[in-house]
Amino acid sequence: MSEDTRPEGTPRFGMAIDLDRCNGCGACVVACAVENNVSVPPESAGVRKSLTWLRVEAVRDGKRRAHPDVVYLPLPCMQCDREPPCATVCPQNAVQLDPQSGIVGQIHERCLGCRYCVAACPYHARVFNWWDPEWPDGMQEALNPDVHTRTRGVVEKCNFCHARWQAAREAAAAQGRRDLAPGEYVPACVEACPAGAIVFGDLADPTSDVAQLAASPRAFRLLETLGTEPKVYYLSDRDWVVALGNEPKVTAEEVEAS
Repeated sequence: MSEDTRPEGTPRFGMAIDLDRCNGCGACVVACAVENNVSVPPESAGVRKSLTWLRVEAVRDGKRRAHPDVVYLPLPCMQCDREPPCATVCPQNAVQLDPQSGIVGQIHERCLGCRYCVAACPYHARVFNWWDPEWPDGMQEALNPDVHTRTRGVVEKCNFCHARWQAAREAAAAQGRRDLAPGEYVPACVEACPAGAIVFGDLADPTSDVAQLAASPRAFRLLETLGTEPKVYYLSDRDWVVALGNEPKVTAEEVEAS
């Protein structure tokens, strides 16, 4: 990764997801949708036009047998730390890497729906909203007042529950603090996981749980060869699972040279 020029003490939020703990229950997906006011598309939407900020994919080991080994892979936005592909192609500057948090944000008011970012994202972590927001009767009362709803024609994505970060900062400022204590800012998916498979925190703090897990020999990232430095790490003791992201790595210099 290129040299980090952010001021000392600036957080760099990331996740570590233990795939050996995840059982694919989908609680994280539901929590994400509820927290971020993700609307319910019509039944005719199908898979291609569905709307979700977080999905869980079942990946099998590829061996032909009655009961193949299966891993459940939660896929939020990877929050690329170096030249996010989605940001580099956006003609509206609707995608920005926040230097104060390391979160790749989506500014819906600027988005014109061209979907260049959808095509550029190697993790398929972005979805186009084909539908005006609708909710079943009574569900409107459960909407999160801290997160605005989106109209059709814009791209949506995981933002590590950015509204929760803002709320935590405001609460800390009211107490005369600038820094957040561990656990004050936690995304909904982390909070909802019954298996405790998702750990969240500041990767820039080497003493944090997430930073230590990211440095574990069990840890790997997806598509590291792209050089985008994703801030979502996965962990597993199974060799074939680790091999999902265990491609030959390249340096930042090699990426620039190519």
